[in-house]
Amino acid sequence: MSADFAELRARMVDGQLRTTDVTNPAILEAMGALQRELFVDERRRPLAYLDEDLLIAPGRYLMEPSPLAKLLQLAEIASTDRVLDVGTGTGYSAAVLSRLAASVVALESDDSLAGRARDALSRTGAANVEVVTGGLASGHLAGAPYDVIVLEGAIEMLPDALTAQLRDAGRLVAVEGRGNAGIAKVYLNSGGLITGRRAFNAALKPLPGFERTPAFEF
Repeated sequence: MSADFAELRARMVDGQLRTTDVTNPAILEAMGALQRELFVDERRRPLAYLDEDLLIAPGRYLMEPSPLAKLLQLAEIASTDRVLDVGTGTGYSAAVLSRLAASVVALESDDSLAGRARDALSRTGAANVEVVTGGLASGHLAGAPYDVIVLEGAIEMLPDALTAQLRDAGRLVAVEGRGNAGIAKVYLNSGGLITGRRAFNAALKPLPGFERTPAFEF
């Protein structure tokens, strides 16, 4: 028997998002309408609405719905914003962002995932998203500056190359730290000065390319 994806979406919104203090109406509407199952392999589609990270490629995951929604809420995205989605994977996060912002640049380092993202995004009508490929830690300078930058996985260090691509008053949201030690933070560019604040605990799978370089001791 096939899954009732509309019912599963409603359960996700009511049971995973609203119960974790996601109150932004635009985010709830976007995630309640988008067909998340289109962004995972066909055999995994019945699992698309579970409250866990879903494997989409070796070492890459589709972020759990609740922390994704909380990060987007933290970013305070306006309908006029230009957003850089770093590590878009198969494009689900970019599809959500497409309903919140004016335009989205979806950056992906894996060519195969980028291709899957383009296909899924076209099927969901996300015409204001451009999928680009390149190193995640370098961002996408050609499309800068951005009002918002979202990192789709946990990182150990935040590269200056990304914060340098923020517009004045721009925000960057990311989860820093591994496992249960992860902390969601929002960074603000104020006249070239980058300041950050802690927001909530979050355990995400790591985003490749943001590992801290080991320091040598003498």
